[in-house]
Amino acid sequence: MKQLLLVFLGGGFGSVLRYIIGKYLNSAETGIPYGTFAANILGSLLIGIILGLAAKNDSLTQNQTLLLATGFCGGFTTFSTFAYENHVFLKSGDFTSFAFYTIASFIVGFLAVFLGMFLVK
Repeated sequence: MKQLLLVFLGGGFGSVLRYIIGKYLNSAETGIPYGTFAANILGSLLIGIILGLAAKNDSLTQNQTLLLATGFCGGFTTFSTFAYENHVFLKSGDFTSFAFYTIASFIVGFLAVFLGMFLVK
C-alpha cells in the first residue's frame, strides 16, 4: 500500500508541474506544443538521472525510485498528450510539424535519458 501511495503522490506532483509548463509554454498562436515537448525532454533527462542513481551503488531506495521515476516522471511526461497533438497535426494536414515534432521528441528524448545516465556516472 505504501508503494501505491508513493506512486500516487509523485504522479500528482508531476502532473501538476506538466500542466503549469504546458499552460505557459504551449503556443496558442502557432499550435506548437512547446510545453509538452519540454516536459517530455526534461522528464526523459530526469528519469535517466533517477534510474542512473538507483543503479549506481544503490544510491536510491526502491521507494524513492517509485516516487520519483514511476510516480513523478510518469505523471510529468506526456506520451498520451504527445500522441494526441500529433493526431491534430495529421488531421490538419501539417505533416511538417508532425514529422519535426515526432522525430525531435524521440531523438532528443533518448539523448536526454542517455545524458541523465551519463551525468550520474
